Amino acid sequence: MYFNTADIAPRENYQLLTGAVVPRPIAWVSTLSANGIANLAPYSFFTVASCMPPVLCVVQVNPRNRSEKDTLSNLKDTRECVVNIVSHVLVDAMNTSCGDYPPEVDEFEKAGLKKSLSKAVIVPGVEEALVRFECNLREVKLVGEGAMAGSMMLLDVLGVDVSDTAMRNGLIANDLLDAVGKLTGDAYCTTRSNFELARPKV
Repeated sequence: MYFNTADIAPRENYQLLTGAVVPRPIAWVSTLSANGIANLAPYSFFTVASCMPPVLCVVQVNPRNRSEKDTLSNLKDTRECVVNIVSHVLVDAMNTSCGDYPPEVDEFEKAGLKKSLSKAVIVPGVEEALVRFECNLREVKLVGEGAMAGSMMLLDVLGVDVSDTAMRNGLIANDLLDAVGKLTGDAYCTTRSNFELARPKV
């Protein structure tokens, strides 16, 4: 079946994209509002944009009822965030934090999470997360306009806090990190099941 993306509804485009582009890593982004209220929200449109300089890319799919979610509003105000990696043991807390709460609600408290003290930014991270990227906002790029369009947040990584329990032989180990990925709909997966495949030597 062929879909002409110009002829179908935005929701259908969303379902095709999120159904086929899997698994998607989850950026669990913590920010502070201008008034100092902590916010924590997961985003599954997330990847590495550059290694030198180290830059992460997190995309907000614009909501229907307002132009920005609290994460983007806070980033524009303070220009700092922490991108926490979601391990399987944290999925319930992550799911709690994705509720559409008003700006005055602290999702750390809602989800029963501890705040870690960051080294390079004022924003706290999730203490229970095994990997935390401390970041400054590089820029926001708009992809389209209105609901379902994208707001691409490019984040300069200032430091990476990795728990020793997630490392083996000096490297982050997939099985120990046990990170969660997003699939289509309400489905998720983890990094516990994987295989190795060496690149061909040419």
